[in-house]
Amino acid sequence: MNNSHSPDFTLREPRPTDAPTVWRLVRESEILDTNSAYYYNLWFRDFAGTSVVATDESGRVVGFVTAYVRPGRPDTLMAWQSAVAPDINAPGLAVRMMHELADRAAGRGATCVETTVNPGNRPVALMLRKFAQERGLDVHTEVLFAAEDFPGDEAHGHLPEVLYRMSPAAATPTAPSRAVAPTTPSAR
Repeated sequence: MNNSHSPDFTLREPRPTDAPTVWRLVRESEILDTNSAYYYNLWFRDFAGTSVVATDESGRVVGFVTAYVRPGRPDTLMAWQSAVAPDINAPGLAVRMMHELADRAAGRGATCVETTVNPGNRPVALMLRKFAQERGLDVHTEVLFAAEDFPGDEAHGHLPEVLYRMSPAAATPTAPSRAVAPTTPSAR
């Protein structure tokens, strides 16, 4: 087996000891909202079962997805934040982590996956559509939070957060919170 093009990655539940590395990945991404390191310690203590980290052959954390089952919606896994280290060649790793979480959540009765993406993040939007296609899920999009819902971010111009709800074809999408046209990534 030739590993020169694609190293092997292990997917596992995160531990609080992974928090500093994940916090640095978020900071270095320059597009994710940076939470405190304390946040990731708590998250990995309380929501490890619905989150995942990817480690390389040396055990270094090179990717993660934080997620939770929505209160009041036990059929829905909300994937909140994710990143893959920019210094590794890992095509498909983000999709693989999403499948891992969806498989685990399905064991608990979740059939839908949600996440939000800002409209300018075309790579993540395409990754989500690939994930949904591979699982046979329909994708419904709507603006969940408008730019004005992010006070204090005027200097950075926080973009809206578009909800991607990926569900079996028979599932009814959530009622839109705002009038919204579907967001399909444009070919630029």
